[in-house]
Amino acid sequence: MSDWSAKNPFMTTMSENFILNGKGSKKETRHIVFNLGDSGLEYKAGDALGVVACCPPELVDDLLAATNFSGEEEVETHLGICTLREALTNRYEIHRLSKKWIEGLGQRISHEDGQMEIKIVRRNRVSTTDGSLLMDWKFNESNGDFPEDYEEIGGLVNHATDLWTRLTSDSESMEEYIWSRDYVDAISSDFGEIGFTSQQLIEGMNRLKPRLYSIASSPDFEKGAVHLTVAIVRYNHFDRDRTGLCTGFMADRCSTNSTEIGVFMSPTRSFVPPNDGSKDIIMIGPGTGIAPFRAFLQQREIDGSTGRNWLFFGDWTEEGEYLYRDEMEEMKDRGVLTKHELAWSRSGPEKVYVQHLMEKNGEEIWQWIDGGAYFYVCGDKNYMAKDVHSTLIGICSKFGEMNPDEAKDFVESTLMKSEKRYLRDVY
Repeated sequence: MSDWSAKNPFMTTMSENFILNGKGSKKETRHIVFNLGDSGLEYKAGDALGVVACCPPELVDDLLAATNFSGEEEVETHLGICTLREALTNRYEIHRLSKKWIEGLGQRISHEDGQMEIKIVRRNRVSTTDGSLLMDWKFNESNGDFPEDYEEIGGLVNHATDLWTRLTSDSESMEEYIWSRDYVDAISSDFGEIGFTSQQLIEGMNRLKPRLYSIASSPDFEKGAVHLTVAIVRYNHFDRDRTGLCTGFMADRCSTNSTEIGVFMSPTRSFVPPNDGSKDIIMIGPGTGIAPFRAFLQQREIDGSTGRNWLFFGDWTEEGEYLYRDEMEEMKDRGVLTKHELAWSRSGPEKVYVQHLMEKNGEEIWQWIDGGAYFYVCGDKNYMAKDVHSTLIGICSKFGEMNPDEAKDFVESTLMKSEKRYLRDVY
């Protein structure tokens, strides 16, 4: 075992980074391979890999420009003193607002008289006739907080005060606001008139955290390497293109065999193939949820496991999102993949999801479970996993001759807790 961790990651590079989707797909799913070198890092099928990203340099530049800091200012962070630029790049998450940061703005609002501390850090004026610069004023200790003849800013103060009051008194408004904005948005549009020192700017920001990804390979499949299946997050808010912190980092800012990236292992205790290779397994893994099951299948084949393997996979279309198509077809030809159900939600007049195919195969699923099979689910916890859970209870009720309450208890107590044959890796 190695001592590499989130606080002390192993610095390595990618050896592969390519898109899995077919032509015309509106998704971007990448297959990424990291070198483990002489790290001593070990893992098993079912484990996750932690990846340490940094914030986009252009976003750091935009935030520094919005607050009129150079980036060389010293700030105190949870990891000690560093420059503001270092803090915004490697110590805090600036791609998404923090609720705590917004709430902290109240320290500079007087609730009794509705006043807010204001500091104008820079103002310039340009001639409307020839575009020449008439004034370029910057704050310093000697010239005060406001330029001479500065126009009334009451409207800006009232907007910021009213918005802050609404956000901190309405949890839904707060969630909507922070979900769709970063610090550049908030400061440029709503709270830019509040005075910030460099220390105040970072107070309340979320600490930069590693991201965990289910490993998509068996350690015996390719020695010294670890594979990931990563959905790249891209979106546009307020006319600015954005990416997920770590997915954008890996897709756009990391070159194979050159860019150093920090990684570490995050072991799982239970989400692993059965110790008894003769046991059958049913795997529900739509989208990138297929990742650990690719590892399971590789491991079961390498181990010579005799148990049957049944995979339910789904996504938008067969043409664009059939991940690892060739590998899965070859596994079927070799007899590794016993049964393979495919659900495409945008290929026909009706949306077909994995739970629909479970219902269609309900009687056989029950026969497998009743015979000792393990049942695994990986992927979205908010919708898919809930629907799969409900469907499984319905199958057990219908074909296991149980009433709904008995079926629920069988799934949630017997399968999940007592026998530990129903295992989930959801996010």
